[in-house]
Amino acid sequence: MKRRKLPTGIQTFREIREDDCYYVDKTAFALRLVEEGKHYFLSRPRRFGKSLFVDTLKELFEGNEPLFRGLAIHDRWDWSARHPVLRFSFAAGRFNRPGRLEASFADKLAAFERAAGVALDYATPEGRFAGLIEALREKSGQRVVVLVDEYDRPITDALDDQALAEDNRDFLRGVYGVVKDSDALIRFSFFTGVSKFSKVSIFSELNNLTDLTLDRRFAAICGYTDDDLDTVFAPELQGVDRQTVRDWYDGYNWRGERNVYNPYGMLLFLRSREFRAHWFETGTPAFLPKTLLERKVDPAALEALVVGDADLSASDVKHAKTEALLFQTGYLTIIAEEHDAVGYLYRLGYPNREVRCSLNMSLLAEMAPDVPAQTECSHLRRLLANHDFDGVERLFRAFFASVPYQWHMKNDIAHYEGYYASVFYSHFAGAGLEVAAEESTGRGRSDLAVRHDGGVCVFEFKTTAGAGAALAQLREKRYVDKYRHLGEPIHLIGVEFSERERNIAAFEVEST
Repeated sequence: MKRRKLPTGIQTFREIREDDCYYVDKTAFALRLVEEGKHYFLSRPRRFGKSLFVDTLKELFEGNEPLFRGLAIHDRWDWSARHPVLRFSFAAGRFNRPGRLEASFADKLAAFERAAGVALDYATPEGRFAGLIEALREKSGQRVVVLVDEYDRPITDALDDQALAEDNRDFLRGVYGVVKDSDALIRFSFFTGVSKFSKVSIFSELNNLTDLTLDRRFAAICGYTDDDLDTVFAPELQGVDRQTVRDWYDGYNWRGERNVYNPYGMLLFLRSREFRAHWFETGTPAFLPKTLLERKVDPAALEALVVGDADLSASDVKHAKTEALLFQTGYLTIIAEEHDAVGYLYRLGYPNREVRCSLNMSLLAEMAPDVPAQTECSHLRRLLANHDFDGVERLFRAFFASVPYQWHMKNDIAHYEGYYASVFYSHFAGAGLEVAAEESTGRGRSDLAVRHDGGVCVFEFKTTAGAGAALAQLREKRYVDKYRHLGEPIHLIGVEFSERERNIAAFEVEST
């Protein structure tokens, strides 16, 4: 198989096909959508291939047959039917000021009108949009296709201004409702974005959308599977440790039989051959770690959240549940599911090493902005590998001392033992170590267990008793027994915290 160009950052189907880039064929999904229904919605995290799929639909309905030669859909599509396509993308521009959305939408309609050679005069944007659909239907003799990419961007851009966010929501609600009112003139519609706002909030006027977000048949509609890598990208993977690739980048799941990779991050890895947080570094929302800390979210709890269907949708433009926020933005994914009489329950967790390490490092950076989180976590790995527990104690003491006093007062969590434990957890998780919080044993739960190059560390944290009492509990409960079969050094570590000093009061280590 010959090597091709990597389509890094390319979201245009025509460019990928004409420039002989690698392409993972998603056209079988497109065919199934067209054959089974008409109006669809899909939520996926940023840079997950949504825009490319929307552009593929555009080229398909416009009948650009040469671009699809050799693909799954080619011999099963009627290329004689060419539909007018209205593709709206809200990816460009900023919608955080009044009037920006209305002006942007008017510009898009004007561009479509010029391209179609029609002149319309309506008093409202909804009327103008409906009139354009009708004009295109009459002029072409074919029903119209409506594609909306980044449908939610005008809302999420304005989240710092609730009134504006709600105004933008109401405007879009009216505009999107035109699609339902014009149903007889429309062949197909597809809406996609990152956020999954409830239908009552955004799509109350367009309540006939089929939501594909958790439809297991379309779980791989965006992203790359292992099979995709083995077939399409085989020339790029020679000499690459595939298990390490899976550990770093695989793991996203929307109820499919197979996990998928984030395509953008995977393409960046194939280009650089460097294991690093490619996707995370392209633009993690600044509000995310801040929001998690303000909501007092324990990062260790993110390893195994259990939620229901309704928990994965944001109910309005301001109050998104933490689980929905992390799931929709791609920092948690579905690990397992179960079904009972009430409905489906999903266990969420970090998808891979990239997200787990990077999100925890970003939490540390938010807590102590003057501490270089990546350097801190790398140093911690070296200290543990060398069994330098005096160094480990100094590192954590210095970190707690670097957390601004105002942060403690603002978040009012300095008096909770869980806060101190969460700082330890984020350090170890950020360092890429195998860490388990409150891991069950036959005689209770240890606060924290960490596997590293130098063995296993089992922690017990106390705020009202000394480190000696913590060590005594570790011995009495025999938390370490489950690790003895590993044949590695085991270190019991008791840590006492001072609520008054907001730092470590005592740190004792016993090695076995």
